[in-house]
Amino acid sequence: MALWLIRAGKGGEYEARFLEGNQIIATWNGLKVDLGKLKNVAALREELQRFNPEEGSKAIINWASQLWPFAHVMKPGDLVVLPRKTRPSIAVGRIAGDYQYHPSAANPYYHTRTVEWLNTDVPRTAFSQDLLYSFGAFLTICRVERNDAEQRVRAMADNGWKPETISAITAHTAAAADSTATDASAGGADLEPLGRDQIAKLIGRRYKGHDLARLVEGILRAQGYQTFRSPPGADKGIDLLAAAGPLGFSEPMICVQVKSEDGPVDSPTLNQLIGAMQNVGATNGLLVGWGGFKSSVTREIPSQFFKVRLWDRNTLIDQLLAHYDQLHLELKAELPLKRVWTIAPEEPDAVP
Repeated sequence: MALWLIRAGKGGEYEARFLEGNQIIATWNGLKVDLGKLKNVAALREELQRFNPEEGSKAIINWASQLWPFAHVMKPGDLVVLPRKTRPSIAVGRIAGDYQYHPSAANPYYHTRTVEWLNTDVPRTAFSQDLLYSFGAFLTICRVERNDAEQRVRAMADNGWKPETISAITAHTAAAADSTATDASAGGADLEPLGRDQIAKLIGRRYKGHDLARLVEGILRAQGYQTFRSPPGADKGIDLLAAAGPLGFSEPMICVQVKSEDGPVDSPTLNQLIGAMQNVGATNGLLVGWGGFKSSVTREIPSQFFKVRLWDRNTLIDQLLAHYDQLHLELKAELPLKRVWTIAPEEPDAVP
């Protein structure tokens, strides 16, 4: 058996189709050819070149190295991990069927395999740093072989997806890279999500419970708002109040509810926030869900667009990084961060 990494688009645009359709898809744009009938990798390269005559040999070889395993090497029973872009989590499934070609499907959904999803929302913080490093490979499809990854993920599944180990929150990314170099086929790793994973772990350790509201307050103050933070305890849906202007008398006037739990926030919490907004005369609401949001909440985004904003873990970290320089010195001391420049992947290696 094997463990495979697959991605659902650069921005996670195919995630819903993967997860709701119980399938994985090799989303190569315009590649309308039955990969299962190709006899060898050389034949696959010829087809890729035919569909992409402007591409150089490097890109063609790269794509073939990903597509051939999808069609010919993966087996039912193999595990597959899907790092999600829309949530700070990883979906894990078991391949349930052989490669299928769908010539009448819409582009780019021609190439699929059925999957039994074991868990579509395992928090990234549950995985050790070396596994996350392997899951950060730039390629869209590759096998993960280092450090007994397959058996360790299977063990996590058997243990109810509890964190594998308690690792040092501030362990340096380079240390993980030195000890767990990515698989030979992985083509390097994307260090940005690894850095964000470390930031998320540090926030989760330092800002438990109501203390996460203190961090959100610091970010809002860095954005220029005047704030009021409720004391710990029953808050009737109000963790923070924030408003613009020197004295906080200008719009927007924001009612903030902060949920620090790892589980996703449900619609009653959103309704509670909307009720609290009316009670205090707030013009807008901000719902912060460290563990993300259930679909019942995200479905309300269009109807609440002009009133409420949702911050999940990724959005909160985005706001933290965007306004880090303006944070209070106390928060900077608790969250010591620095910018690091690194080389971006070359475009020819990307999926067409």
